[in-house]
Amino acid sequence: MNGSVPASPLVALDTLWLQVAGTLCNLQCTHCFISSSPTNHAHGMMSLADVRPYLDEAERLGVREYYLTGGEPFLNREILEIIEAALALGPVTVLTNGLLIRPETAARLRALSDASAYSLDLRVSIDGADAATNDPIRGEGTFNRIVAAIGVLARAGVNPVITVTEACEGALSSGGRARLLGFLRECGLEQPRLKVMPLLRLGAEATRTRAYAEWESLRGRTLSAGEAEALQCSSCRMVTSKGVYVCPILIDYPGARMAGTLAGALRPFALEYRACFTCHEQGLSCRT
Repeated sequence: MNGSVPASPLVALDTLWLQVAGTLCNLQCTHCFISSSPTNHAHGMMSLADVRPYLDEAERLGVREYYLTGGEPFLNREILEIIEAALALGPVTVLTNGLLIRPETAARLRALSDASAYSLDLRVSIDGADAATNDPIRGEGTFNRIVAAIGVLARAGVNPVITVTEACEGALSSGGRARLLGFLRECGLEQPRLKVMPLLRLGAEATRTRAYAEWESLRGRTLSAGEAEALQCSSCRMVTSKGVYVCPILIDYPGARMAGTLAGALRPFALEYRACFTCHEQGLSCRT
């Protein structure tokens, strides 16, 4: 380990991420930090049989919550079964663009939530309160389809967390957030929940705006114990079809793969990647 690079300790494995759809997505968003798309198979789809050993290991290791992501998780034909299996162990959050959620899907999600002792959260991504703002980022026609999906969930009694990025106009101002919350109420969410995520200058985003500058790095920095332990990677690991990675952000970097099992990944991680700068400086947490 390079002494000039600070490290993040693994304080506790509280959170397990599962890349259940790999990098396959029905959209090709211009700010996607792993460049998910209909043709990106860098990480493969994970079946229920693929996921179960990691869930079993996570239970033994005391994992407290589970996040299911992709790509687009609802492209996985076993996603409802995977959700049910994870919900038997702890709270579950599914990150989705919402486009594949039909009334019967929403009803099933509500039933899974009602039947579990743990919470089930859906996080639906959008990037604006109108098509003119959202569609240049997420694709033509996606705004209306996402709004329709939010309505489907609301009518089923599911209150999703709506996620926007800093690419969403006004997301960083109090007035802009107020407008977004008003828009979500118009979509049928009586008590809207909004999460604003910083941009990661990786993948597609590096082309849309810019890549990380030379100075945007933690190399040569010294982090206090509190700073290091506040980072997401101090309490999570990410599982993909290729093994266990340190976090959901760095799956395109071979050096961020830590092991083939969770037990093998229970060690500190050198914060040598540019994205580590964003996590530290902006307090990035993918958690709901």
